[in-house]
Amino acid sequence: MKEFDTICAIATALGEGGIAIIRISGDKSLDIISKIFKPKSKIDIKQMKSYTMKYGHIYDSQSDELIDEVIISYMKGPRSFTAEDTIEINCHGGVVSTNKVLETVIKAGARLAEPGEFTKRAFLNGRIDLSQAEAVMDIITAKTDLAMKSALMQSTGHLSREINRLREYMLNVLALVEFAVDFTEDDEEVDPSIPLKVGESLEKAINEMNVLLKGADEGKLIREGLSLAIVGKPNVGKSSLLNALLREKRAIVTDIAGTTRDIIEEYINLDGIPVKIIDTAGIRETEDIVEKIGVERSREKIKEADLVLLVLDSSRELNDEDKEIIEAVGDKKCILILNKIDLESKIDENMLKNFENIIRISAKDEIGLDDLKESIKQLFFSGKIDAESLIISNSRHKQALFRALENAENALSRVRMNEYLDLISIFVTSSLRALNEITGDELEEDLVNKIFGDFCVGK
Repeated sequence: MKEFDTICAIATALGEGGIAIIRISGDKSLDIISKIFKPKSKIDIKQMKSYTMKYGHIYDSQSDELIDEVIISYMKGPRSFTAEDTIEINCHGGVVSTNKVLETVIKAGARLAEPGEFTKRAFLNGRIDLSQAEAVMDIITAKTDLAMKSALMQSTGHLSREINRLREYMLNVLALVEFAVDFTEDDEEVDPSIPLKVGESLEKAINEMNVLLKGADEGKLIREGLSLAIVGKPNVGKSSLLNALLREKRAIVTDIAGTTRDIIEEYINLDGIPVKIIDTAGIRETEDIVEKIGVERSREKIKEADLVLLVLDSSRELNDEDKEIIEAVGDKKCILILNKIDLESKIDENMLKNFENIIRISAKDEIGLDDLKESIKQLFFSGKIDAESLIISNSRHKQALFRALENAENALSRVRMNEYLDLISIFVTSSLRALNEITGDELEEDLVNKIFGDFCVGK
């Protein structure tokens, strides 16, 4: 375990509440709390047993001013979250009272923690690996039950175990290569069974990597959500569709074209997937300066979206505005929505043959919405969202795993071409390093700091 100074931070959300928790971690945790905490029972706090709680009061160590009535808990390292001696002060919730207790702890000798520093210490002290540490933040930011479940699986080491299994395959390959290189004379042929064994281990590793990468795109959506832009000309029912999906009147709906002038963003839960729905301003030529800005922002959102819902009014014939919007969508992944099917259809569907996904709805009467949701799931999840299997949801993990796969495939192709084993080991070593990046066994300090810098203070 590494040597660190003692840190502290508020571990709960700041605001009015019944209880707030201030966490202290480090070798001097007990010394610091003994300066400011007076237990109701007159015991020496330094003799406090691990995993016990004590009731008492926090006092200013300099002025002896009463600060708050609290309960403290003690977890002796390494059996704590950070693997260090840890004290948690349960005080009254509230901005003033919580900050007062925190200031008292700092005055007694602790340093205010940086964002993510508690979890960073857990990683550096070897209690968790980097993939588990990143899962902690994913748990905090999870927007749906499925995202939460995926993060929990990762935090308990499911991904780590899979990566360690892959590392065993690659280490086995390196061991075979080194044996062949070190114990074969220059004028001798390499044992023909060794390249076969190397190839078998590489094939197993490659198959496992492909399985993990197969659901990586889906995992990213589960973690970060799906960005969905509703586009179309004014008054085709975009805002009505948004309200129907949200089941509330979030956007203003009128018969006046150009009512929606700005971007409206809302989240819905689609079978565990956080979907960010963006209701854009109607795209058309206009002299209104405010509306014109809204139209330009709409065009930008089309480019950024994972999926475009192109809404057309089926009760009207296609005009030049519709055609311009169809062109603006371009080759984006798109679902064409024919709205207002409760009215007589006047649209020529022969002009829409280029669209693979066409859904007919009535946003006003909420007809066809289930078909729309099912179509979205089919496009991104083949209609099924698996909540039980391990999913690669972190972009950094995906990139590292892809590099590991590339190098493993290069190594295998060279084995099949009977190239020198010591040259093959270069690719195997690169693959192994990429796998180590996922768990943090080989990672630059700057990247570690960047990862934990995205955490909240107190975690």
